[in-house]
Amino acid sequence: MIGVIDTEGDCAEWAFPAEPGSVRSARHAVRGTLGSWGLDAAVGDLAVLLVSELVTNSLRYASGPIGVRLAQAQAQAQAQAQAQAQAQAQAHGDAPLADVAPPASVLLVEVSDPLPDPPTERSAGPDDEGGRGLQLVACSARRWGTRRGKSGKTVWFELALPG
Repeated sequence: MIGVIDTEGDCAEWAFPAEPGSVRSARHAVRGTLGSWGLDAAVGDLAVLLVSELVTNSLRYASGPIGVRLAQAQAQAQAQAQAQAQAQAQAHGDAPLADVAPPASVLLVEVSDPLPDPPTERSAGPDDEGGRGLQLVACSARRWGTRRGKSGKTVWFELALPG
């Protein structure tokens, strides 16, 4: 591991060198952090699998450090919808909405590397050795996407947290 950037509170961040042992190190760091946060084991197993796939992709196609970031957050869309519903109720002089569910919590996971090109989702054949990483992310995550950064790209995904 190049370095631990932050592991305080509801966020953890690491930088790993572009070398084969980094996939194992990233899995270990993610599993340990999610365990210390007391998150559901099934969510932890899925997060570790998807991080492993994305770090492997970064290792295969990019050179330079690979960043991994975890954050527990409220689902933005639900939080905005709840705020709008409350505002409408107040505007009409209605009582505050007591039965509106609180926004769901999500685990946001980001894997960054210095290659600016977004990853390409492939359709792997039954005998192909690779090409399933992004398919796993797309099928398993609540939402996922990519964004360009100052020096490369970030592939991110969200997993719903129970409760």
